[in-house]
Order: sequence, then structure tokens, then C-alpha cells
Amino acid sequence: MGRHSRPGPPDQPSQAFSRIDPDDPLAPYKRRRRAPMDIYRRHRPVSGGASHLRPEESRFLEYWDGFAYVPHGTAPNLAAAQQWAAGGLPPEHQEEIRRNA
Repeated sequence: MGRHSRPGPPDQPSQAFSRIDPDDPLAPYKRRRRAPMDIYRRHRPVSGGASHLRPEESRFLEYWDGFAYVPHGTAPNLAAAQQWAAGGLPPEHQEEIRRNA
């Protein structure tokens, strides 16, 4: 086997596949508009630093608008920020985030 050969039978295609439709004329445009690493919502600690430190500290919430991450509001703690980033929040935290936005 050569240095750059992949494992598996040589008559089968690679398992890596593109999520871009080759027949779509807007595919390159849509690819550039995707969020980095497909993360459309993210949170950052207010005071900076690693996101897993100080879980009781409030967080900035940001979402991808197609060109850049834009501010959305703040979350009271790490758990609420992670829940928002996953797509849903309990009602008690939604009101708190709306007040801070």
C-alpha cells in the first residue's frame, strides 16, 4: 500500500461526501453563507475566557445571520445559554433574555 491510500476496497467510492448539490446553480453561494462548522447559535462568557469556566456567570448570545455572528441577548448562566444554543429555553429564562436584549 502507498502512503496516501485509503483503507477499504479500491473499487468503492470514498465515504466522504459533499453536502452541496452539484445541480444547484446557487450551491457555491449557499456554501459561503453557512455558519462556520454549522454552528448557527453560540454563546460567549461576558468577561471572556473559556466557556466552561464559571458556569454561574452570564453569557452573550449570538446567532449567524448568513454573513456574521450578531448579538441576540444575554443568558443568566451557562445552562440557559446551552439550552438556547440547542434551540429551546424554558419560559422563565426566555423572559429574562428578552429583558436583557
